Amino acid sequence: MATAGAALRPLRQIVWLLTAVSGTLLLGALGFQHLGGLSPCEMCQWQRWAHLAVLALGGLALLAPRLWPLPLFAMLVASGLGLFHAGVEQKWWQGPTQCAAGFSAGDDLLGSILAAPLVRCDQIPWSFLGLSMAGWNALISATALVAALAIWRRA
Repeated sequence: MATAGAALRPLRQIVWLLTAVSGTLLLGALGFQHLGGLSPCEMCQWQRWAHLAVLALGGLALLAPRLWPLPLFAMLVASGLGLFHAGVEQKWWQGPTQCAAGFSAGDDLLGSILAAPLVRCDQIPWSFLGLSMAGWNALISATALVAALAIWRRA
């Protein structure tokens, strides 16, 4: 007979897998931004928020194992956002009408707007093996989901 700890092991593996993948993708995105000089567009920011949700919900799921599906759903959102963004870049469908750059409430609004880099969501600033960063995000996130489901099914 399996113990409760043994029954939770696959769920913890899933949570660790998803948080590791999201953390790695976030670090990569920040590296491209701060070391590579590639400013994120609005849709890139959406993907980052989804991966931050995976990290936060993964932390909660490690404390309360019954919450293990939450990071799975957040990773599904991250993958979907990456796919949507990659489709916008490839002109398969229309994206948001404008990409926004952030500014602080204390900043001069016009100065902030003029100084902020204009990053279009429908342009591909970097690609590798024919996939943009959004495409890689979608592919890696979806692969993590498939691996998580394989762990769950094997359990």
